[in-house]
Amino acid sequence: MGQRNDSPVHIPLEHPYVAPEEVTRRARTFCEQIRSRRTVRMFSTERVEDDAIRSCIMAAGAAPSGANQQPWHFAMVSSPDVKAMIRREAEVEEQAFYSERASEEWLDALAPIGTDANKAFLEDASHLIAIFQVRHSTDEEGNRVKHYYPLESVGIATGFLIAACHQAGLVTLTHTPSPMRFLNKILGRPSAERPFLLLAVGYPAEGARVPDIHRKPAAQILSMH
Repeated sequence: MGQRNDSPVHIPLEHPYVAPEEVTRRARTFCEQIRSRRTVRMFSTERVEDDAIRSCIMAAGAAPSGANQQPWHFAMVSSPDVKAMIRREAEVEEQAFYSERASEEWLDALAPIGTDANKAFLEDASHLIAIFQVRHSTDEEGNRVKHYYPLESVGIATGFLIAACHQAGLVTLTHTPSPMRFLNKILGRPSAERPFLLLAVGYPAEGARVPDIHRKPAAQILSMH
């Protein structure tokens, strides 16, 4: 195995120092904000500016990824016609899920959430963001380039995206009809991209309600060593 001659280029880190007490204050503030986040299924039809959604997506694009390959694509959908097509295809898969594919145990787990095959939020929400996992790409010479840890990388980026939307004052819903290959066809994405998740984004409907569920306390999710 020959030794690589290309040396990585490094630049100075731009990260201003923050005093410990301010770090603690910021961390607590963000914790309070993000723990108030709720998944919403009742969306207002009020329009969100494209630029706001674009900024949230660009924040997601700053997430860490395996070998910095950034193996993701975000398809931003605001067209009522395209949203209607996505809803039709998603509800076909959801109807099959609830009537045929899901086990009784799975349906019992979903019962407190109150979900069913009707996905009106796919049309009501201002925007849908279809998130794709890019498993490989092509370099300038036409060679196939494998991507490393694409699933983990896209999961992290999706977390960034949800947090960015919440910070902006919007609500979101993660939706994963299975299978989701219809998204490639509707949105014109290549077969090398695998649909990962469909995110509905917008304002909550007036009087929107959410299930009475609770977050696990620190004792159940945190250990210190």
